Amino acid sequence: MPRAIRSPDTGWRLAAMNARTAPNIFVREGDGISTLVVEGDWTAISIAGLSGHVLSPSNLSFSSDFGNLGRIDSAGALAILTLAPNAAFTADLPANLADLFALVGSAMADRDVPSIKTPPFHVRLGQKVYRAVQEIGASARFLGQLEVALMKSLAHPKRMRLIALASSIQKAGFDALPLIAIMTFFIGAVVALIGSDLLKTLGASELVVELVGISVLREFGVLIPAILLAGRSASTFAAQIGAMRMNQETQAMKVMGIDLFDALVVPRVLALLVIMPLLAIVAMLAGLAGGLVVSWGILDVSPTYFAERLSAAVDIRHFWVGMAKVPVLAIVIALAGCRHGLSVRGDVEDLGGRVTVAVVQALFAIILLDAAFAILFNVLEI
Repeated sequence: MPRAIRSPDTGWRLAAMNARTAPNIFVREGDGISTLVVEGDWTAISIAGLSGHVLSPSNLSFSSDFGNLGRIDSAGALAILTLAPNAAFTADLPANLADLFALVGSAMADRDVPSIKTPPFHVRLGQKVYRAVQEIGASARFLGQLEVALMKSLAHPKRMRLIALASSIQKAGFDALPLIAIMTFFIGAVVALIGSDLLKTLGASELVVELVGISVLREFGVLIPAILLAGRSASTFAAQIGAMRMNQETQAMKVMGIDLFDALVVPRVLALLVIMPLLAIVAMLAGLAGGLVVSWGILDVSPTYFAERLSAAVDIRHFWVGMAKVPVLAIVIALAGCRHGLSVRGDVEDLGGRVTVAVVQALFAIILLDAAFAILFNVLEI
């Protein structure tokens, strides 16, 4: 519990039983120079029960020493300004503390909080572009590290953590299987429903089989599982690894000589590479089933005719075009989740922000890559 003590050479002093984290403020005298010394943590919890006196007015013109200051929040800043009103005006005050003292000082004086000057548009645009380039560079470096780790694991299979791999396959793949099947079933049904209305007006109702087959095999059968995994697995990977960072479990693993990529990243990447083709095939079958049900109910297309026409009119290359995109999307999803999980620093707010960014970046990359694949296959006339 913090307490106030009287020091013969430093005046009033606040000390505590725990000198490493307890708040402590006093004036150090020496060579005719008075220095305000602030130490320890100054947070709403650490200053609970703090009592003391305002520092002597004769010590108002002092310099400051915040070198041993730990954590501080607005409640701690208010306590410092109450005990040493001139602390905010010392010349050698760190910039972040000066901003905090200015904010709290304005509230104490019941003044409006000083507004933050918004940079011009071109400056903000430049900052966003710079951060985007930094993100691309960080992702490229992470991808390079991942490639090295994968090569090492393939060269030395004993490095692979099979239990972690099996757990990731179970959680990321099989648990998501029912949801992916249901969603793609209804998407196939919607495509058939909308397509049948349009094709009826053109007198080509029988083409609904080709419409459902090509759209499901080339796009929806791959895109829907990828989007669901981006929202489900990328966020899970980021949250799991980020929580380990917050609990300093990753630091402990480093101390024990465990490679973080071997233990945390490679099993998750391999899990998506293994399970995502299976999810894509299930999604394709479910989407075709949805289209078949609607065609049967609305257009009176029998399942036998649907299957025969699908086999005759829809080329198998559409299936391979869709499957060619699967490994790339799987790596992108795992990359986004694992990279942002390992980038977590500090508190829960940072963890939440990283999880959100991982999902957004994974979704953005999926749509961008799908468009790039569409252009590439169109150019190659596949």
